[in-house]
Amino acid sequence: MPPPFYAVTFDLDGVLADSEPCWNQIDTKLLAEHGVNYRGEYHRNVLGVIYRLAVEFYKNAFHISASVEELMQRRGEIATDFFANRVGLFPFAKATLEQLREMKLQLAVATSSVSASARPFLDRTGIRSLFGVVVTGDEVQRGKPHPDIYLRTATKLGVAPEACLVIEDALAGIAAAKAANMRVAAIPDTRFVDPREYEMKADYVLESLSEIPALIHRVNAHGTEEHALR
Repeated sequence: MPPPFYAVTFDLDGVLADSEPCWNQIDTKLLAEHGVNYRGEYHRNVLGVIYRLAVEFYKNAFHISASVEELMQRRGEIATDFFANRVGLFPFAKATLEQLREMKLQLAVATSSVSASARPFLDRTGIRSLFGVVVTGDEVQRGKPHPDIYLRTATKLGVAPEACLVIEDALAGIAAAKAANMRVAAIPDTRFVDPREYEMKADYVLESLSEIPALIHRVNAHGTEEHALR
């Protein structure tokens, strides 16, 4: 029987931050500087992956002469401006986080975004203080779908991976969490993906952040009942 949940780790882009529409604008601006007329046609190829993998994909797809390091730096600069000034929270995000804190759960963010864009967003939206741990993409060698970022987060939380619930919107992130031996609740953004693709990958598929507290209550109560019957 799986243990109850003691911690919840959130991806940032597309889960807490309504940023996925902005990533097309960020990458359009980046690629325009290299003569590419980009219309978001490869959005799914870079959804949820770290900067290096994203810019390597664009470099190869559009035969860009600039180095990966140069593209990474510039993408980070553009993204930092967007996250600092334009990206907003999803509905129910702050209320859900506050409810989970009241349930005595530990909370973390594990995002492929770099610290320079993620942390200003958390501060501006007033949710940074709700998280005990924030791990960003520049802290790990291998990004999602590798498990490194989620394993690092669990270590910093001091919670066993199997007692962590991960909230994700990207298939790469779901694969990373499952590789880390964590259970995953997916909240697919139906503007960009087909939620049916997630049903075989995630442990739970939700429509909104507001469903998370009830899910944890249900799973943890079931675990308690199972333990009492032994």
